[in-house]
Amino acid sequence: MSCYSSFSFILLCLYGISLTKALNGGFSVELIHRDSPKSPFYFPMETQSQRVSNAVRRSINRANHFSQAFSNLANVASSIIIPDKVEYLMSYSIGTPPFHLYGIVDTGSDIIWLQCIPCQNCYNQTSPIFDPSNSTTYQTIPCSSDLCYSMGSYCSLDNEQKCQYGISYMDSSESIGDLSLETLTLNTIDGSPFMLHKTVIGCGHINTLHFFGETSGIVGLGPGPTSLVSQLGTTKFSYCLVPLSQPQSSSKLIFGNDDMIFGNGVVSTPMFPKDFYYLTLEAISVGNNRLEFGDSLASNSDKKKGNIIIDSGTTLSFLPNDLYSRLESAIANVVQLERVEKPSNLLSLCYRIVLEKSEVPIITAHFSGANVQLNAMNTFVLMADNIACLAFSPTQTTPVFGNLAQQNFLVGYDLQKNIVSFKRTDCSKY
Repeated sequence: MSCYSSFSFILLCLYGISLTKALNGGFSVELIHRDSPKSPFYFPMETQSQRVSNAVRRSINRANHFSQAFSNLANVASSIIIPDKVEYLMSYSIGTPPFHLYGIVDTGSDIIWLQCIPCQNCYNQTSPIFDPSNSTTYQTIPCSSDLCYSMGSYCSLDNEQKCQYGISYMDSSESIGDLSLETLTLNTIDGSPFMLHKTVIGCGHINTLHFFGETSGIVGLGPGPTSLVSQLGTTKFSYCLVPLSQPQSSSKLIFGNDDMIFGNGVVSTPMFPKDFYYLTLEAISVGNNRLEFGDSLASNSDKKKGNIIIDSGTTLSFLPNDLYSRLESAIANVVQLERVEKPSNLLSLCYRIVLEKSEVPIITAHFSGANVQLNAMNTFVLMADNIACLAFSPTQTTPVFGNLAQQNFLVGYDLQKNIVSFKRTDCSKY
């Protein structure tokens, strides 16, 4: 097969290096929650309840955008991340010599992009901005190349005829710049840098987004050809998210590793990659009381497959109005605790309690072929001192299985078999 017969082969020919480490043994990087002391967003004067309340607000805003219309300026570079609703970051370096950055990790984005000098119109990035003229490995991609053509990108209007990318976000903000090749260095947890040469990146010169602080752009983990997962040449990645109550512990993002999830307790469900990763939720149970998903968002059999997004960037889980109403009633019928008014008017079902597992029923998410049992940590969140609220919310748009429900699970994505697997794990020790 020639180097130009597919996008993957174009990249492998360009790399000229072995990706055996990524494909077989795998490696891990740190996922930094925005409220971690390691995060550039960390504000030490905030209380834990303030951080949780802010995360809930971001979650609701993000979910409200999922089904809104948006346009993309280039077919390869579509994204539905909500720029100012970041939850997890990745520390990495770009160029030669390495230039350190913080990128927003998003499973709904299919490109790696960052702000670059010269900035014609950039958001206020408080950390230094990458200057490609200082890197010996930076290369723009000619718009006449097979690589640019294979990605559906377009040509710059100047005399240089460079390959361009463009992303339009739901709030009408955008990122536009040069599609380029550069060395990307990941800071692995074991301390050894992992270098990915000739990585396709977007070097953004016009970035009218609502970012702030030290974040430089996006690290996409979506199913598209220019995401980090695809460019690593691996079909598998996983993550293990520590609870919000353990900000000193690190969450992990694992690439490759053929045996990443195995053993007793593993359950797997079909995945439907589109703009996000979709699963099929058949029902949800409170104890032995099974509540069917129903047809509220499905008018035909195809829509019933892939009816909920699994998303690490959304804190809460969102269910169709009818299912949420039945879930709330089922929980209220069995929880014998003092019900209180919802703090900050954010979540509906709240109790006065310091959560103990024995006080909250097991809630089970019945995905197609996989029953995922959720304990109190996954289903309730402490919004204030001694006040815990149900970490689910109703939606009229796309349902979401959020990151609170995924905490202390090893969650694995197999893009070849199109399955997502879950294994209950103490992520602080993983």
